[in-house]
Amino acid sequence: TKTSMGLVESAKYLASSPYIRNLAMLVIGYGMSINIVEVTWKARLKAQFTDPNAYSSFMGAFSSATGTVTLLTMLASRSIFNNLGWGFAAQVTPLMVLVTGGIFFSQVLSPQLWFPLAAAVGTTPLMLSVLVGAAQNIFSKSSKYSLFDPCKEMAYIPLDPEQKSKGKAAIDVIGNPLGKSGGSFIQQLLIVSLGSLAASAPYLCGILLMVTSGWLAAARSLHPQFLTAMKRMEAEADAENKKQ
Repeated sequence: TKTSMGLVESAKYLASSPYIRNLAMLVIGYGMSINIVEVTWKARLKAQFTDPNAYSSFMGAFSSATGTVTLLTMLASRSIFNNLGWGFAAQVTPLMVLVTGGIFFSQVLSPQLWFPLAAAVGTTPLMLSVLVGAAQNIFSKSSKYSLFDPCKEMAYIPLDPEQKSKGKAAIDVIGNPLGKSGGSFIQQLLIVSLGSLAASAPYLCGILLMVTSGWLAAARSLHPQFLTAMKRMEAEADAENKKQ
């Protein structure tokens, strides 16, 4: 049965449990960072494709590429978990978002640095940033479905029923809404304060770096906690088997 918890009770539970707190940070980190990059990318996408037909055509190709890459990463995920472990898999998505998001914002903030590359591939700096933003979105979402979501669900396995129920409830009350709405709220606050999305870009870049760094730190902190919890669960199972 699923536990129902209020905001204050959820906050207290997160404060008392480093394991669930780290897990919540993973959820918050993904939701906020994806939103922060996506809004700026879509603004550049609309600037590049002013013709609705060209925009629709690009988004169709984008959707197809997302599906293909997601399928390939899901096929590779079993090998990643088996050979490199939970800790590596948990860090792939935040590293992906950090690196690709950093490259994307460098194109937004310092387009002149990308003039030579844009000229070399026969495109404009704006179109190059659209393509990099698309790649960022594709790889982030595909790694979420193939690695991030399985890592999150696996992290609940060694918890006892009460921890699992309360942990999921606390993350549903705080982690999910903060992840989904936090990025939007920050952007709206910056746009109102600074006047435009373009003026907000340097601050959004800094916030993205902080959020993804915190997300990565939470994944690294959760890894030994997860291994310890798994060993404890296995030891308890062995002890129970011996009694029988």
